[in-house]
Amino acid sequence: MTALKRELETIWTQLRSQKPGRANSLEEIHLKGLRGINDLRIPLSFPVTVLAGPNGCGKSTVLFALASAYRSKNSGKRPYTPTALFPDFRPKKKGNENAISDGMPPVEINFSYVANNERLSMKWARKGKNWSRSFFGKKGGSQPERALYLRTLANLSNPSEVRSVLQLAYGNYNTEIVDASNIAFAEHILGYRYAKLSVISEGLKSVLFAEREKEELNPVVRYSEFHMSAGERSVLRLSMSISKSQDALVLIDEIEAGLHPFIQQLLMLELQRLALRNQLQVVVTTHSPVILETVPPEARVFLERTEDNVIRREPYRDIIQKALYGRSQDTLSIICEDEEAEAFIRGVLDYLGPKIDFLQNDIQVGRDTGKDQFPSHLEALAKFSKLDDMVFILDGDARSSRVGSRMEARAESMGQHAKVLYLPGNEAPEVWNWAILKEKSDIYASFLGLTPENLQKQLNHYDNLYSSATDTPSAIAKNKFVSLARQNAREVIEIMRHIGKTEAGMRGGEVYEFVNRLQDIILDWRSSKN
Repeated sequence: MTALKRELETIWTQLRSQKPGRANSLEEIHLKGLRGINDLRIPLSFPVTVLAGPNGCGKSTVLFALASAYRSKNSGKRPYTPTALFPDFRPKKKGNENAISDGMPPVEINFSYVANNERLSMKWARKGKNWSRSFFGKKGGSQPERALYLRTLANLSNPSEVRSVLQLAYGNYNTEIVDASNIAFAEHILGYRYAKLSVISEGLKSVLFAEREKEELNPVVRYSEFHMSAGERSVLRLSMSISKSQDALVLIDEIEAGLHPFIQQLLMLELQRLALRNQLQVVVTTHSPVILETVPPEARVFLERTEDNVIRREPYRDIIQKALYGRSQDTLSIICEDEEAEAFIRGVLDYLGPKIDFLQNDIQVGRDTGKDQFPSHLEALAKFSKLDDMVFILDGDARSSRVGSRMEARAESMGQHAKVLYLPGNEAPEVWNWAILKEKSDIYASFLGLTPENLQKQLNHYDNLYSSATDTPSAIAKNKFVSLARQNAREVIEIMRHIGKTEAGMRGGEVYEFVNRLQDIILDWRSSKN
């Protein structure tokens, strides 16, 4: 585990512990009728939430709707209301039946809060042209107040705005030195040391001016915002806005815009540190798998637009997440059912690698909770044309359910091809591998540091020990493997992987067809990439 990953997991634990004691927290948003979202409920169970999904799935709509949850306490800011956040195009002239205008279906934006340590619900509703608030019958209810920061980092100034800001240099402008504490957040992320940061402003127009410490021969580099990279500019502006915010709701659209993947990780680490220190609640949108992996699974919200709604998917397993959000287009992904199956498959790949000349890094292997989830994963991957880079490997006991055939048929109906394989045997891989150990104890005994006779004694002992167990054959076999591995100072996955590699190298047996089919898939996939 990397040092950065350890730091993130430490922050996750601290944020989880802190959340129940927070006096203010937005717990859930429920949208009805807004921008094609007919019924979408999103819980905010972790203080930092990441909204992910393809373009047009409603991420920004949810983010802007969240901005209407509170009366903003920020001085000088106009209130964020649905009227301002979701304007409608409506001609002022009456009686013109042919005038183009937005449709105005009924809309509801429902919020559940903890506000000043009390539970509260509020609803924004639109019927006709007007929006109204209600508190579900609670007399004297009022919208909670909270500091609010809403930012779209992807929006860069257009030329006309740049020209108007440049004109500041010809008039009277105010100059304010930014306090060092306001840019410490940015310095941690960017790795720069700023000698001074100034803001030149007139009315609502402003421009940053940085002086950065450098090397001995050129001790100070001086430059304006127009000469900053998009990433530096975004991080500095964000740092200035939220570094001293306390108990605020921070909403950021496309947080990764303009940032290198490593800087994305540092930004999310510092953002979560700040959320912990200042009791911030943060919601961001992203297309980046790097951003997704910087928050725990319960903080990842995956949105998907269907024919008539936007739905929230359960958090994807890492292997599906990486396939959808794509770290590399030159990686084949394999998904199987559990840890034991993954170990066996990795053993087979250990054998195939030198034979057909591929690196283990060319192939990702991940596991899910079971075969019941595979069809929904296939649907998601097919929608984004990702099936070419995915192999589904089911346990042998899935043959009787014909789930693989149904998956292949569904893929064909969507104009794609699904690569589905079954592990050897007609039972769970633990059962099949246990039988292999008993049948070929002369081959596998040395791996465990035993004689064939001693291995047979141990196998028979555990067969007798678990003979009266009433659990499933798969669970019983798993327990046998755990006992055998512990007795011989091994890990179960080590044994499974060794069996996979050894059996793959044998010319025959039940694993032979599996190895040949997997080899053909890898070769076909590699050819398609050349």
